[in-house]
Amino acid sequence: MRLTRAESKAANKRALIEAAREVVGREGSKAKLEDIAELAGLTTGAIYSLFGGKNDLMVAMVDDYTSPLDLRSIEAAEPGMPLEEVVAEVARRFLRMSADPQAAGKLLFETRVLDLALNDPELLGKLNASIRSTEVDFAALFSGCEYGGATVTDGQALRLARALKALLSGLGQGVVLGAHDVSEEFFVETAQALITRRVLGLA
Repeated sequence: MRLTRAESKAANKRALIEAAREVVGREGSKAKLEDIAELAGLTTGAIYSLFGGKNDLMVAMVDDYTSPLDLRSIEAAEPGMPLEEVVAEVARRFLRMSADPQAAGKLLFETRVLDLALNDPELLGKLNASIRSTEVDFAALFSGCEYGGATVTDGQALRLARALKALLSGLGQGVVLGAHDVSEEFFVETAQALITRRVLGLA
């Protein structure tokens, strides 16, 4: 069956994003458009036509990779669910992700992306915007939860999301590298230790 123009465009975008991920995973900031296009079976002209250039392709690649955790079941939680329970489930999922056999490859890819962004101010700005956007999505898990007899506000949820992401990512890297043999209980209790008024801030 012949693809429509829209289907062909979507397929080419997908091919370029996957090729970019593979090339960046190997080369980091040395990744070349020619290598990405060749791997995707397309031309460099297709990259400019579909994405506008290398930076926008890199941003699309990062956006596509973001949020490897499947948090949909937590998002479906009832409003007013205790904050401690939601944070505990997030911590468990970070641990499972870190113990996954593919975690080392993901960590290497993330390192290559940072190498790429730190060598390109424009891309760094776009990457930071993407990070802030995903933080807002992450914070949505905590907004509206119950803590201390009150409801967690959007601002409090965002502060907690940023702290949790930093903490759990660091712990997770230790698991990936084999530096720590961390239990689920430790992950959960450490994450829950961030649930304080000083971290959450004013309502």
